[in-house]
Amino acid sequence: MSKKLKYAVFGAGSWATAIVKMLCENLDEVGWYMRSVYIKEHLLREKHNPSYLSSVEFHLDKLKLSNDINEMADYADVLIFVIPSAFMYSELLKLNTDIKSKTIVSAVKGIIPESGLLVGEHFHDIYKVPFKNIAVIAGPCHAEEVALERLSYLTISCADAEKGQNIANSLSSKYIKTKITDDLIGVEYSVMLKNIYAIAAGIAHGLGYGDNFQSVLMSNAIREMERYIKKVHKMKRNINNSAYLGDLLVTGYSVFSRNRMFGNMIGKGYTVKSAQLEMNMIAEGYYATKSAYLLNQKNENNAQTPIIDAVYGVLYQGKEPKKEFKKLTELLD
Repeated sequence: MSKKLKYAVFGAGSWATAIVKMLCENLDEVGWYMRSVYIKEHLLREKHNPSYLSSVEFHLDKLKLSNDINEMADYADVLIFVIPSAFMYSELLKLNTDIKSKTIVSAVKGIIPESGLLVGEHFHDIYKVPFKNIAVIAGPCHAEEVALERLSYLTISCADAEKGQNIANSLSSKYIKTKITDDLIGVEYSVMLKNIYAIAAGIAHGLGYGDNFQSVLMSNAIREMERYIKKVHKMKRNINNSAYLGDLLVTGYSVFSRNRMFGNMIGKGYTVKSAQLEMNMIAEGYYATKSAYLLNQKNENNAQTPIIDAVYGVLYQGKEPKKEFKKLTELLD
């Protein structure tokens, strides 16, 4: 059934490129929207993305490329959005196709700043997509390891188990293992929050903290994540499952983690602006930190989030990383 559905990926970064690669393992044709005319033309000429995962070579007969978001939205039944959260709102303003009957999949790891909503919530509230037609892709999975075809794991979260399984089947391969869950909101929050904790891990590393502190930081991070998610969406879930703890660990520890890299630069003394300019990729956790902090502050009975508070203080309030993390060490156990 899943092979009869038309899939399209929206975005041209490393994670979008990895998802297209995964889909090409199973589908005869994959739609791919990208804003950049240069990337599209380069792909048609050289068979690879010039900016991200350039080692991945595509069979052009499997790709339907477009710079028109409406053409791609009309074409596909399943729309997978992998546009950074900071740019989602402006990209979606171009969309005039009715997508209420489409299956919308978020592979975006953040909150849309303009609406203050998770991507799934944004599509539900603004574009009237039923929650049963919305899914989320979570890890633990790095795009770079997908490119290398190293064994990786994905969790597909969807209220409709059949839709979730169809998406999982379309992404599965000999090097991609998939599972499904119905915790749509919890998984999407965890995907957003783990990037903030990865920035914290990076700052700690940049400041010279060792493995012992990193392990305490990650142990506290998963408990903080659980407290936070319980406040916004209480349901029975095992926070130690791969979609939560596993994704947190790989993002906090991996050399491929752009959020850890960004945090490491901040810990070493870079300003936020200089770190952003030096990086070739978007660190979603930067935007997620502000959204998560402000959302938690709005709750009358808010969760205790010392790690998020410390990262917010460093990134948005100009507080000195060394002093903030010294105070944080006294709050962790």
